[in-house]
Amino acid sequence: MERFKLFLPLMIFVVLAGFFWRGLSLDPTAMPSALIDQPMPVFSLSTVKQPEQMKTHEDLKGQVSLLNVWATWCVSCRIEHPYLLSLAEQGVPIVGVNYKDDVAAAQQWLKDLADPYVYSVVDLDGRLGIDLGVFGAPETYVVDKQGVIRYKHVGVVNEKVWNEKLEPIVRALNAS
Repeated sequence: MERFKLFLPLMIFVVLAGFFWRGLSLDPTAMPSALIDQPMPVFSLSTVKQPEQMKTHEDLKGQVSLLNVWATWCVSCRIEHPYLLSLAEQGVPIVGVNYKDDVAAAQQWLKDLADPYVYSVVDLDGRLGIDLGVFGAPETYVVDKQGVIRYKHVGVVNEKVWNEKLEPIVRALNAS
């Protein structure tokens, strides 16, 4: 028993080192979503630019699109905004979800910085964000022609993310 006590710290170290090694091999940006391959959550929300206009989950059907969660209080959203504008200029349909934000501030943002969105819905209370499993802004989802979520990206969409992750998925979904 005395001998076992001598090797106990070494065994604990080996176990902890194994957990540490495993942790280092994980992708810290991977945020799995239970909604992958599931239909968009049901919603009916007003739009940022025209508060009297309502959009629903049904409006996402018919074309492959990006669903981008954004807010004026989100510093990273400001960083990704110019790239979203360039994607929109290339014909990529982007639908916005203005997440827990002031509508007047969101309207001013789109007026000042330009609007990359086909439309952007107001998720004032964050209910749609909760249904989507949003961790924070920005987050971007790829939604197929049937309104099914096919991919979720947490963080800024930039040229690298578009070229390596999102664009291949969008291209494949458009081809099918």
